[in-house]
Amino acid sequence: MRTLVLKKDEDRRISAGHLWVFSNEVDTRKSPLADFAPGEEATLLDARGKALGSLCVNPGSLICGRLHSRLPRTPLDETLLRQRLAQALDMRQRRFSEPWYRLCHGEGDLLPGLIIDRYDGHLTLQIGTAAMEARKPLLVRCLEELLRPVSLRFDNDIPARGLEGLSREEETLGPVPEFLEVPENGCRFTVPAARGQKTGWFYDQRANRREFARYAAGADVLDIFSYAGGFGVTAAAQGAASVTFLDASEAALDLCRRNLEANAPGLSAAMQTLAGDAFQRLGELAASGRRFSLVSLDPPAFIKRRKDAAQGLAAYRKINLLAASLLAPGGILATSSCSHHLDADELGRCIARAAARLGRPARILYAGGQGPDHPVHAAMPETAYLKCRIVRFD
Repeated sequence: MRTLVLKKDEDRRISAGHLWVFSNEVDTRKSPLADFAPGEEATLLDARGKALGSLCVNPGSLICGRLHSRLPRTPLDETLLRQRLAQALDMRQRRFSEPWYRLCHGEGDLLPGLIIDRYDGHLTLQIGTAAMEARKPLLVRCLEELLRPVSLRFDNDIPARGLEGLSREEETLGPVPEFLEVPENGCRFTVPAARGQKTGWFYDQRANRREFARYAAGADVLDIFSYAGGFGVTAAAQGAASVTFLDASEAALDLCRRNLEANAPGLSAAMQTLAGDAFQRLGELAASGRRFSLVSLDPPAFIKRRKDAAQGLAAYRKINLLAASLLAPGGILATSSCSHHLDADELGRCIARAAARLGRPARILYAGGQGPDHPVHAAMPETAYLKCRIVRFD
């Protein structure tokens, strides 16, 4: 196993526990990146020659190395993969009584570049690094030994694969159904297995949807960026008076109708769906005088890269103001952000800014994040991406 050497003083973040090495941190005179093959294992050394751990290298990526062990000369082999996946499975089985959860959360489970969502016997994988791609046969073998899955779907259409120089063509092993049924918070959601957003379902919001539904009794609910209706349907099942779903996708709104009818059939007549751009539609609702007592705002990441921070922050401020303006007196807003570039304090400032603009006092009743099946690596703030705040506007 060869060595990758860092420049002087570039070891501090790694020594503090971080798992990523950036290409501009490498001493390319001592260890030319071009000499490494994508996915090749190496021992990481600081400028003095001290071993910092073992990693896999991709010379063509900005993140040119990802550590998988703090020990030197440790291969990312089948034994280590099986051990880490078994640990991840054990953590989920201790927390969840049913096999519907995120099984592996990349760096949070010490397996950089690997995401696995479990839908009972069906697994959806996102492999985002050349190292994990090269070890795909080993991964499949480990998963077959641990879980004996009915099918595996490789969701390859993700930006990370493009950055790593990998194919974005989807692959499957075994019969992947058209739809899956996901039990959550006493409801059962039908979601697309092969054509859904991300891996099909957003397990990370499970606890936040449950908390949101505590305020549902008798409420007129608006679910913005609804996808399959996770927030709105959960509220409907807990006694909401009406539910309006807003999404850009007609296919997503069809899922909302299907899931509401399955979980709160008595509310079908009080359901409305709105298709289109959320900013435009919310403006139209405000102009028409519509008001809601309970609103969920769960947008996609408006800040995908640090250089987009200013434009993305403006979008978060605007959408939160629009959503808050639709609240009846005493109304509740659950506002979320999945952009790790927007920290929790900044989301709080978006809420405060909206309250000030509207001249209405706002009180944060609940602060949540991603669920326990999305563990956060203590030394990597990048892995703590989801923020959810439930706020009362008086």
